[in-house]
Amino acid sequence: MDFETTVIGAGVVGLAIAARLSERRKNIVVLEKNEHYGRETSSRNSEVIHAGIYYPPGSLKARLCVEGRDELYRICQAHEIPHKRLSKMITAVNESELPTLEALYKNGLANGVKLEMLDARAARKLEPNVQSVGAVFSPFTGVLSAHALMDYFFHTAIANGATVQHRCEVVEIEPTSGGYAITLSENGTRSTFTSERVINAAGLNADSVAAMVGIRVDAAGYRQYYAKGSYFSVVPAKWKLVSRLVYPVPRDEGLGVHAVIDVGGRLRFGPDVEYLPGREFDYSVDEGKQSRFAESIQRLIPAIGPHDLAPDFCGVRPKLQRKGEPRRDFIIVHEKERGLLGFVNLLGIDSPGLTCSPAIARYVEELLE
Repeated sequence: MDFETTVIGAGVVGLAIAARLSERRKNIVVLEKNEHYGRETSSRNSEVIHAGIYYPPGSLKARLCVEGRDELYRICQAHEIPHKRLSKMITAVNESELPTLEALYKNGLANGVKLEMLDARAARKLEPNVQSVGAVFSPFTGVLSAHALMDYFFHTAIANGATVQHRCEVVEIEPTSGGYAITLSENGTRSTFTSERVINAAGLNADSVAAMVGIRVDAAGYRQYYAKGSYFSVVPAKWKLVSRLVYPVPRDEGLGVHAVIDVGGRLRFGPDVEYLPGREFDYSVDEGKQSRFAESIQRLIPAIGPHDLAPDFCGVRPKLQRKGEPRRDFIIVHEKERGLLGFVNLLGIDSPGLTCSPAIARYVEELLE
């Protein structure tokens, strides 16, 4: 075999896996179709270190989020990765949202998350400019520099002897005796090499990669759907209206348009959830969404109006559920039951994938062992 382990995809999850596996194993290659690592979902998100509040108890998202959160804080502190444990408030803006807020609180506690339920007075004392009749306070939610985290994983993997190859797209994978033959396209030129093990961390294209080894993605429930999320930035004069992350009570497929403060202190709001009809997308933000964003934002913070907003950036997330369907858990599975020994699939790695990344890496290592 040319390589012992091939990781397809150099987003934060693929890089975290490479960094962890390369501690004990050599001859690892990471393949990335873009010109640089982390150019898609990993670098186009809220950069939040989630506490683990929203996910069903016992799910991979719940378990890996709590584990990943604690490990991320340790990594950031040990390696001087910019981060802030800002804390977070999920606010109910009217009485009708209080039962859902209470359910979120109980769900978070069931996941082992430290939380505090606030009444209206306590919530307003914490954030005077936020509309609230009650809130959940999360002291362990924070933000970090996703780019700096990926830099850390990348350089760790390289220092451990792994190879990261950019501008090469996997176009075929054929199971062979004892491993896999992987065909790449690099600037129109094709080449093939062999690998004992393959880890599919291809993000938005993970279902396409799974299909290459003969998995019927629709029958397996592996089909991914693209959901675009846009962000609007707030004028600097309004940055100090909140001092922590502020989220609404969720009402749709996402967590709701929320207030995000990055490690530099800038305030922005997002993301919304816009399911795309196909696989084609661009990273432009529709200025026509400004009034709708303002309406959502003013439910939380009335002092921020449409004139305070400007289009910022957007990202695209892979989701395993169609619009309107119940949320699905991560799929992280060693496909040995399908006769694909050494092939690990990771699909539907949307939020809280960034937070989970070091825990996902450990989980994949355990699956292979």
